[in-house]
Amino acid sequence: MKLSFLTLLLGTFTMVQGLNMSSAHAEPPQSLNFKVKTLTGEDADLSQYAGKVILIVNVASKCGNTPQYAGLQELYDKHKADGLVVLGFPCNQFGGQEPGSAKDIGEFCEATYGVKFPMFEKIDVNGPNAHPLYQYLTSYSGNGIQPGPVKWNFEKFVIGRNGDVVARIGARVKPDSKDVTEVLAKELAKKQ
Repeated sequence: MKLSFLTLLLGTFTMVQGLNMSSAHAEPPQSLNFKVKTLTGEDADLSQYAGKVILIVNVASKCGNTPQYAGLQELYDKHKADGLVVLGFPCNQFGGQEPGSAKDIGEFCEATYGVKFPMFEKIDVNGPNAHPLYQYLTSYSGNGIQPGPVKWNFEKFVIGRNGDVVARIGARVKPDSKDVTEVLAKELAKKQ
């Protein structure tokens, strides 16, 4: 009897250890399983943001919505310590409003709006050449909220700490609006 109890105990311990090890090496959520390049051309893996609340925005330097950079930076400054990260993805698909090079974009964002949040290379967010991240974000299976193409510069996607896309917010909605701040507050209140 003692031997079978010991065997059962050892088996349970081994199974629990196996579960602990598999969760330690778990894959990032699908929403973060993408590789991107920074504005300076370095490789980046979005899985580095696992466990954070992520605000993903397609941005442009010559758009009526461009002043939203200031609000995005304010959100980032205010909530960075709480686990918020803002990710900017320049896109030239809407009225040719992001024509500059990566260097031009970076200099403009820093000099004009003091942007310090992570910025990435210029990408397509719609169409056959859309970056896989945006293919995921705009697909029904990807967000379950509102499928379809991005409509304009500064459309926003919020990814919760668990990796789920929890909100899709229109381009004209400013970063300091209740539509944005309430979603972020709710997600930031969730601890890892």
